[in-house]
Amino acid sequence: LQLVESGGGSVQPGGSLRLSCTVSGNIHSTYYMGWFREVPVKEREGVASISYVDRTTYADSVKGRFTISFDNAKNILYLNMNSLEPEDTAVYYCALGSGVWVPSLDAESYKYWGQGTQVTVSS
Repeated sequence: LQLVESGGGSVQPGGSLRLSCTVSGNIHSTYYMGWFREVPVKEREGVASISYVDRTTYADSVKGRFTISFDNAKNILYLNMNSLEPEDTAVYYCALGSGVWVPSLDAESYKYWGQGTQVTVSS
C-alpha cells in the first residue's frame, strides 16, 4: 500500500485548505484511516479518524473546524480544514490501519503512512 498526501500550503488565519491522500494498492475490507500532524519538539498528534463505515472522531482542538471524509470510488482520503489558526501549522500525515476501528487517535494502531505535507498558517 502507498499513501501520498497533497494539498498543503500557506494560508492566512481564518482561511481554509483541503488535504488529499491518495491510496494505491489493495485495502483490507475492514480498514480505517486517519490524519495526524507533527511539529518539532512535540509528539505526533492525532487530528481525525474515519472507519470503513464512515464513523468519525476528531481531536478536541479541531472539532467544528475540520472534516474528514473518504471517497471509496477513488480511494482518496480528505481533510477539509476551515477557520485555520496559527496553532494548526504542522506537517500533516495520512495513515491507514485495518481491523476493528475504535474512536481513538492512537498513531500506533496505524500501519501505513504517507510522507507528509506542510501546512503553514500565518499572517
